[in-house]
Amino acid sequence: MVIDYVKISVKAGDGGNGAVSFRREKYVAAGGPDGGDGGRGGNIYFKVDSNTSTLLDFKYKKKFKAENGKNGEGARKIGKSGADLYIPVPKGTIVKDVDKNVIVADLSEEGQEFLIAKGGKGGRGNIHFATPTRQVPNFAEQGKKGAEKNIELELKMLADVGLIGFPNVGKSTLISRVSSARPKIANYHFTTLDPALGVVNPKKGEPFVMADIPGIIEGASEGVGLGIQFLKHVERTRILLHVIDVAGSEGRNPVDDFNKINDELKKYSDVLASKKQIVVANKTDIANDDELMKQLEEKCKAEGLELFKISAATNQGIDELIDHVAQVLKEIPKEDIVVVDEMYGIEDEIVDQEWTIDTEIRKDGMYYIIKGAPIERLMSKVNVFDVESRQYMQKILKQLGIMDKLKEMGIQEGDFIEIEGYQLEYSE
Repeated sequence: MVIDYVKISVKAGDGGNGAVSFRREKYVAAGGPDGGDGGRGGNIYFKVDSNTSTLLDFKYKKKFKAENGKNGEGARKIGKSGADLYIPVPKGTIVKDVDKNVIVADLSEEGQEFLIAKGGKGGRGNIHFATPTRQVPNFAEQGKKGAEKNIELELKMLADVGLIGFPNVGKSTLISRVSSARPKIANYHFTTLDPALGVVNPKKGEPFVMADIPGIIEGASEGVGLGIQFLKHVERTRILLHVIDVAGSEGRNPVDDFNKINDELKKYSDVLASKKQIVVANKTDIANDDELMKQLEEKCKAEGLELFKISAATNQGIDELIDHVAQVLKEIPKEDIVVVDEMYGIEDEIVDQEWTIDTEIRKDGMYYIIKGAPIERLMSKVNVFDVESRQYMQKILKQLGIMDKLKEMGIQEGDFIEIEGYQLEYSE
């Protein structure tokens, strides 16, 4: 069973509480504060694991929680940080934050890690709150809560070449001939219910990965048959081998098959429709109607597509096809078609800072100048010439309390805010 789409929830560990404690020392009021800080809560990471090929494990476990940080203790003892939690996922996993409706990670590299939920900071012990006028601080900070998120995981296979075509046209037979993949082969529709991957070693050129995509039929883009369940797996391939039964053994016309499959690709995605496609005329060993082959040849010529005649059952023409595919792959770079939200996580990182310590706001004439490490991190991710990016910047400045501080300082409509060399006019 292949599970390629799941919803889960993750909860990072809470930070430990700071301690309220006083040491025993002569001539020091109440012994003097010595409460230690709480430990950081555990982070949660997704990590690509080569031993995991599906999302099946998530069918039985939907909630993941990292360890909380330990509370601080007296004698300035800092609480132990909570253990980080690493969740193994297969290569090709797409991570989406459900609540924000954005794709946040494309986990396509072996061993790749992604921080999905940050543990809460530990609270400060009372040792931090002693001042000349408050020598007996009888309080400490509580630890911050760890991030909690609802996540979608979707698995998209990583293959260089995808086999597409109607059911029972010979895709499974072809991949079984050129690789060690052994999909179920039988003379009825939908014998392949799960995508199959196989490594192909051509006589000329570098090895590549081929995917046998389960039969796509008319209406697949709208959920007919096996539907879009498998169309999404084609998105990451670099070349499509469109396998067509030129013997008409199913009673269909090869050109009609060609048109219907390509129509489904166009309906589903412009990306699929624009991919390099090579037409593979299969079952030539039992093809008796030369007119069907001629029609397909004319169609491919009109579309500017290459056509290879093979018989997967007898191995006829397969070596030439595979060697050609290997050569074509050299000219087609691997593309990342998944658009990841590059701003994701920056908000949590910046807001989590003790920004008041590191941030300076000062007035110079009509200009209110904002400086500091958190601001530098924010601006490194902001494009001030983009409206949405500026809106995001304003949102973070508000969360940090900077906008309220500017109002307290008397900022007026038409004044200017200077951040990292950019001057922005203030408006309510």
